[in-house]
Amino acid sequence: MGRGRSTRVRPWMGGVLLVAVAAAGLGLYWFQPWKLWQDETVNEALPATADASRAPAHSSGKPAAPSASEPVTLASGDLISHEHATSGTVRLVRLADGSHVVRLADLDTSNGPDLRVLLTDAPVEEGRAGWHVFDDGKHIGLGRLKGNKGSQNYPVPTHIDPSRYSSVSIWCDRFDVSFGAAELVRA
Repeated sequence: MGRGRSTRVRPWMGGVLLVAVAAAGLGLYWFQPWKLWQDETVNEALPATADASRAPAHSSGKPAAPSASEPVTLASGDLISHEHATSGTVRLVRLADGSHVVRLADLDTSNGPDLRVLLTDAPVEEGRAGWHVFDDGKHIGLGRLKGNKGSQNYPVPTHIDPSRYSSVSIWCDRFDVSFGAAELVRA
């Protein structure tokens, strides 16, 4: 009794199946689609800033100058969306000890694989034109994005002069694309 055609598995079919399973596994690892449904909220303490609008007034009614021991906002900007809907504010803050932090406040963006915070010299452009520019020029990685929602602080390395940088990007290092960015406008 011979075997029928329907019961034989051709040797090349096993190879095709093996390649398909390997490709699916690699695709899941690379894209990490489950992160689209997982939010990570991080709310770190906001460093007190010495903005003129918040400074106590002198008896003359004019705002008091910030003391040298208070953190000072040097630059700030609003996040705009690039590859993913992104909102919140960014501030460059000089702390009382002279160090600097980039502060993301009220951040709301998509989660994704390998998200980073970059301090860059690139101009912030809306739409697709701004998606890929932040790693082209001078940029400093401030670390992995701690959470895709909330308010977070990212220390600027002490050997870096933050005045040489004009923007901040939420950068997906895996796909070399900006999720969102903010132009830093000097205070």
